[in-house]
Amino acid sequence: MDIFSDSLSSLAVLKPGKSRSISWENRTGEKGRGGMAAGELGPSRKGSPCIPCIRSGETVTLAEIEGTGVIQHLWFTVTDRTSDRNRYILRDLVLRIYWDGEEEASVESPLGDFFCCGFGVSYPVNSLPIVVNPTRGFNSYFPMPFRRRAKITIENQCDEDVNGFFYQVDYRLMDALPDDIGYFHAQWRRQRLTEKTKDYVILDNVKGRGQYVGTYMALTTLERYWYGEGEVKFYLDGDEEYPTICGTGTEDYFGGAWSFATQVNGKTVENTYCTPFMGYPYYSAHDTELHNDYHNDDQMPQRSFYRWHIMDPVLFEEDIRVTIQQIGVYHGGLFERQDDVATVAYWYQTEPHEPFDKLMERRERWPR
Repeated sequence: MDIFSDSLSSLAVLKPGKSRSISWENRTGEKGRGGMAAGELGPSRKGSPCIPCIRSGETVTLAEIEGTGVIQHLWFTVTDRTSDRNRYILRDLVLRIYWDGEEEASVESPLGDFFCCGFGVSYPVNSLPIVVNPTRGFNSYFPMPFRRRAKITIENQCDEDVNGFFYQVDYRLMDALPDDIGYFHAQWRRQRLTEKTKDYVILDNVKGRGQYVGTYMALTTLERYWYGEGEVKFYLDGDEEYPTICGTGTEDYFGGAWSFATQVNGKTVENTYCTPFMGYPYYSAHDTELHNDYHNDDQMPQRSFYRWHIMDPVLFEEDIRVTIQQIGVYHGGLFERQDDVATVAYWYQTEPHEPFDKLMERRERWPR
């Protein structure tokens, strides 16, 4: 029996294991200990629904699970600002996940970007593994197995306290896991100004056996004209100069075509979309979140994209490197571009994993 068979057609198959859930009220997920806190309505009436405050500089452990199991669902919600001075909380909060007592996190990303919401803002995302619902309801359905222990933390790198962090971790305890199970990983990167003719690196320094399962990209275009001719490349198992897999263009990789464009009243308009495996959920060239009497709301164009390799995972036996070119096109032909690119790479692999590069300082993570 496939213990990870959780599709609609398998719902009638009774599954092994024990269902548990962790929240701020039941922090250990202990059986029969949910909803015990007393609130203003009395005992067991919404007594402790959230972390009241995460202090500036504080790291809070959201969940620490002992034993063998699989995290099946994460749900988080939190404010996106503490003041007009600090309105990029979704990039100031850092999510980390650790497996089996490791010291180096297997997941490290600003909270919003992990859920395909870059630029410190939120918007609807409707895909199979990541769902973002109004308002800032962040959901992950990536299965996250562990053999001995799982630990999830959130760090507040903002210089102000963050009040009211709500969360729930739903998981299944198991007697054992199959030998061929990989561990979930995710890593955020950013290059504030890419270099001409040098491909942006989405993922590198991964050693071991595994499979690449997804890309999120937050692109801030810094030059005019069409930005999306760059090809996504997968260097597998010793590839050096040339990759084993090379795509045909940026919008092609994210499942679109012909610049995502339609013609409306004589103008070219890019169309956003969300589908189960690929999407372009967000575009904005205006800062609509803050008004100032002394400047208008223009901003560099921001675009978000996701691509899930659920039906087509990219398999590797020894190592993997993933890159994307920065190439545009205009009426004079192709040209090398320089843009601001941030990404989250998602993959499964055997442990131990190579340590991640040091996370960029929080103000450097803020959008332009």
